[in-house]
Amino acid sequence: MDYRRTYRSAAVTFVDLVSRVPAERLDGPGLGEWTLRELIGHTVSSGLEQVPGVLATAASSAPRSPSLPGATGGGSRAVNIEAPEGYFAFVRDVPAELYAAAVAASGDDARRAAADLLGSVGELAGRATQALAAVGDDDVVTTPVGGMRVRDWLPTRTFELVVHGSDVAAAAGVLAGFDPAAVSEATLLATRIAVALGEGSAVLSALTGRTPLPDKFSVV
Repeated sequence: MDYRRTYRSAAVTFVDLVSRVPAERLDGPGLGEWTLRELIGHTVSSGLEQVPGVLATAASSAPRSPSLPGATGGGSRAVNIEAPEGYFAFVRDVPAELYAAAVAASGDDARRAAADLLGSVGELAGRATQALAAVGDDDVVTTPVGGMRVRDWLPTRTFELVVHGSDVAAAAGVLAGFDPAAVSEATLLATRIAVALGEGSAVLSALTGRTPLPDKFSVV
């Protein structure tokens, strides 16, 4: 699966989706405590705005570093997270107080983005895809959870666009229209996150019609 194509496709679809959200719905319910405007703001921030900044930290990967077992990378940019699912598993595994602080910060950022970014969604998508074209698959970038290869980190941004884009579509009462390849990538990643969290058997059982998932089950 071409992670570059699925990201570009998801970004284009999300821009189109936002353009079709009825203005009168923006201050209505979005997701949880977020309004639809804040939900869109969070998605813009996490899926588009931050991409050029993270990719700007790219440095070509180097042989294994003896100072960090199992890691690769040059200098301070060692690979700390080896796969996309590791990004989300890391976030779920932090101490409760740090997770609560991160959730609060995410809410603040959603409100900031809702106020500042909604008029520039297309421009931000263009900047993100241009930044992607300038880096290599195995370049190591600095992410909020540590060093990751571009090919491992970017699918986490596609995941944000597809999952929260679908939330936006549901709240706005419009069709999302994400490319099946992007949906497939996001769905496969959700399954891999479940396995990384020790919930793979529960998800497999649910997907094959054996047992339902627990109430409010989520991998993120």
